Amino acid sequence: MSQLVLPDAFTQEFSQALAAGHRGEWQVPDLAPVILEGPPCRDVLLLAHGAGAGHDSPFLLEWRAALARAGVQTLSFEFAYLREMRAAGRRRPPPRVARLVEEMRLWRDVLSQMVPGALWLGGKSMGGRVASLLAAEDGAPGLVLAGYPFHPVGKPERLRLDHWPSLACPLVVLQGTRDPFGTRDEVAGYELPAHARLEWLEDGDHDWSPRRLSGLSRQDLMAKAARATADAMSKS
Repeated sequence: MSQLVLPDAFTQEFSQALAAGHRGEWQVPDLAPVILEGPPCRDVLLLAHGAGAGHDSPFLLEWRAALARAGVQTLSFEFAYLREMRAAGRRRPPPRVARLVEEMRLWRDVLSQMVPGALWLGGKSMGGRVASLLAAEDGAPGLVLAGYPFHPVGKPERLRLDHWPSLACPLVVLQGTRDPFGTRDEVAGYELPAHARLEWLEDGDHDWSPRRLSGLSRQDLMAKAARATADAMSKS
């Protein structure tokens, strides 16, 4: 699945767009669109979306913008099932996670040909889980997990951490303290890799939205998460 060879003309054009920091959607030949955002960087962050919304979700729109302001360049793609859901105009569940890992592997292999430095892996919720599974199998320059689904909502006994001992790369987890997929109190009891960096976003839920009484806004939490991401990537 990872044998896609891009035309030289596209490779050259897209490499120039990365180097210039051009923003927008690009149609990757024989694949699908990818969204480029942020200033020119040596290392770039590849972002996968959550289970129910694609790269145009309000969260990812705000998240990519916050990352760009922090100096992080991103590439954002959609899994095939989401593109099919969009075309059909009706919702559908994602396929088995192993298929999603293969899809992200293809995107990584294709886009890493044009990134000047390293291509970090990351994503929102399910997308972050897929990125972590890929990194556990193949290794990665680094991981940025936004709202990691440590367990299904209401099922704290079903942890999704079996592959984490295999994560040897720099690892940043950006988690709301009230996230129903893994609160701060719950995660405190997990055995995580010593090198994992947990950035707790005070009073944030799964989409990093705090309650009004907290005195914080989602923009505040986005900015904090973006700064943590930029700091981690600058040290690689």
